[in-house]
Amino acid sequence: MTSAPTPHGTRATAVRTRFAPSPTGDPHVGNIRTALWAWLFARRSGGQFLLRLEDTDQSRAVPGSLARIEASLRWLGVDWDEGPDVGGPYAPYVQSERLEGYRAATDRLVAQGDAYPCFCTSERLDQLRKAQQAAKQPPGYDGLCASIPPAEAAQRAASEPHVVRFHMPDEGTTTFEDLLRGSITVENRLLDDFVILKSDGYPTYHLAHPVDDEAMQITHVIRGEEWLPSAPRHVRIFDALGYTRPVYVHNSVILGPDGGKLSKRHGARFVLEYAEDGYVPEALFNYLVGLGWSLDDHTEVIHPARMLEVFDITRLSVTPAVFDTQKLEWMNGVYLRDDALISPDRLVELFADRLDRDLPPEAPRPIDRELVRALVPLVRERIKTLAELPSMVDFFFTGAITPPARETLLGKPFRNDPEAARRGIEGARRFLAATSEWTPPAIEGALRAAAEELGQKPGDVFMLCRVGITGRAVTPPLFESMALIGRETCLARIDAARALLEG
Repeated sequence: MTSAPTPHGTRATAVRTRFAPSPTGDPHVGNIRTALWAWLFARRSGGQFLLRLEDTDQSRAVPGSLARIEASLRWLGVDWDEGPDVGGPYAPYVQSERLEGYRAATDRLVAQGDAYPCFCTSERLDQLRKAQQAAKQPPGYDGLCASIPPAEAAQRAASEPHVVRFHMPDEGTTTFEDLLRGSITVENRLLDDFVILKSDGYPTYHLAHPVDDEAMQITHVIRGEEWLPSAPRHVRIFDALGYTRPVYVHNSVILGPDGGKLSKRHGARFVLEYAEDGYVPEALFNYLVGLGWSLDDHTEVIHPARMLEVFDITRLSVTPAVFDTQKLEWMNGVYLRDDALISPDRLVELFADRLDRDLPPEAPRPIDRELVRALVPLVRERIKTLAELPSMVDFFFTGAITPPARETLLGKPFRNDPEAARRGIEGARRFLAATSEWTPPAIEGALRAAAEELGQKPGDVFMLCRVGITGRAVTPPLFESMALIGRETCLARIDAARALLEG
């Protein structure tokens, strides 16, 4: 027989989606991408988005995972209407706290004849698997315990270790609908009797997903395509329990640059690692949502706020997407440079937070927000990530700098003529000290006048001052930088550079 879809007449019309991670560590970008799609779909539809912790595999649980999952979502700007920390009408939202419901569903399935206790030992199952491999048969449970009379099985279950298996029909097909892939039909004979309740009393995902999604009135299950083979099992449980089937959306996988599936074991990085590396959340949000979804055939940069207005779940692709770090870096740079994507005020906060974290301890705290505001236009075009910022601007926040190497100060123009370098920096100091204003145009004029008097190239004098004042050869624009650093500090650093040349 064919298992037909259950009508959606008993469930509320509002869209309800969920993100249901396992607490096995920090969430990587593949998992979070699915969460972003589910969140956008719920928000775009005027529905609700839930956070649920699927911790039924206690052996793999990692302490602190829930906090890291919540921190990752919040960093990306994702909120939830119900969850472990905020509660809700269908609490609790942690599966290990919902065992009574799984037990009740299991008992009901057993009473109906849709499930049965299985007493097979791990040794027998290993032998069965090896025999099937030797005979070149597909692996799967052979249904041995299904033949035990129900009364005997119940009596043994009261005292013997056992699991509970769902009984799949040997004939017919199971059909289910996927929003992206259409109608999918699977022959029942290809699916073995699978475990729904483990010997420790915890459910498997196959049982917990239908029970919880029915209880929490989930209308759309958005998850990775690796769950496609399990979907026939899940809809069988939905139907056996008289539940309303949700709409399934099995999204495509993410591939690494070498074509392998992106995973924790294969190049996938944790979301908060990208925060550590200086990516802004808006850019990572944009990149992840677009990794398998598109507005059209040419638009790539869409701010999260606009994404809420244009996201269409039917435009998800079933073709695998390739994670391209260089493209993410490019997109991050676009966000840092564009006022329409990140406002100057927001950029000041991002810059100040990064500098507060990464500047040397001797740099004054709190970070001078007005100085940061003045730096924004000087550096935003020169960085691709926030991680590049501190080393580019640290000399603005300290009175003294680490003296440059003498060879760096001389550079190519003065490598063989240290005396000319000394004259150049002395002349620069004299003209800078004499200028009546301390503005970028006045500073430039003074240095050009010094170069003309000395008969040296202006660019060579500029570089002497750049290295002497900042300690490095590559910096934000020189004259604007000197104006921000201040006359006295600049002159003091030039004096130190002159002493280095004289020494």
